[in-house]
Amino acid sequence: MGDIEDYRTLFDLGGRRALVIGGASGIGAETSLGLADHGAFVTVADLSHAAADATAARIRERGRRADAVALDITDEAAVERVIGGLDALDVLVCSPAVNVRKPLLSLSTSEFDRVIDLNLRGSFFVMRAAGRRMAAQGSGSIVFFSSIRAQVVEPGQGVYAATKAGTLQLIRALAAELGPLGVRANAIAPGVVETPLTAPIKADPDWYRAYAERSALGRWAQPSELVGAVVFLASDAASFVTGSLLLVDGGWTAVDGRFAPPL
Repeated sequence: MGDIEDYRTLFDLGGRRALVIGGASGIGAETSLGLADHGAFVTVADLSHAAADATAARIRERGRRADAVALDITDEAAVERVIGGLDALDVLVCSPAVNVRKPLLSLSTSEFDRVIDLNLRGSFFVMRAAGRRMAAQGSGSIVFFSSIRAQVVEPGQGVYAATKAGTLQLIRALAAELGPLGVRANAIAPGVVETPLTAPIKADPDWYRAYAERSALGRWAQPSELVGAVVFLASDAASFVTGSLLLVDGGWTAVDGRFAPPL
């Protein structure tokens, strides 16, 4: 990159186009706001166009640029259409996931398929479409949300953990394949974050408290606390970072211990 006159510019995303999939709520919504605040033109994508546009409206209220689009990442044609239809794509962030909390022996085939279809198959569709586009232009940053469950698991999390580990390995392969073409690919592993996906845990006081005590910081994360990691990986500050898993878990994977949740 040569000499840098002002290191603050490394985090400047001005002039870049970002697509945030899963941007209607939780981590995706905060990520959309964070990227926009750093200068990116953000396209917010989610299942519901109205919900995605609500996040885009929040961005525009801050004086930033954003638009919205409906997207179901399990629909291969829709993924190709949305990613191919953008006038530019410099940053791709993908966060959607679903979980069915059951022991493996109690999991139905349809429940297994549901988790795999969104978390892994849908992620593959997005990686392939974004990767092809960025490879053709010779630049870009792809950021996917994996999970601490790619590293550690607990009862009832088997298939979800498998998909998050699979997402990480796909990202690593993508990084290896697209690095020579100027494209970076990385994953972020959150710990426990207060989002709609974890609402059932929060509703159980003992379970919620046990998860809080499991981390080194003794609490859950807020969605906004994942934004810094995304901005870093999307920006020139991470110009030599690819194929990585960035843990944002409050020390969860560094601290020994285990809680068996009710199933």
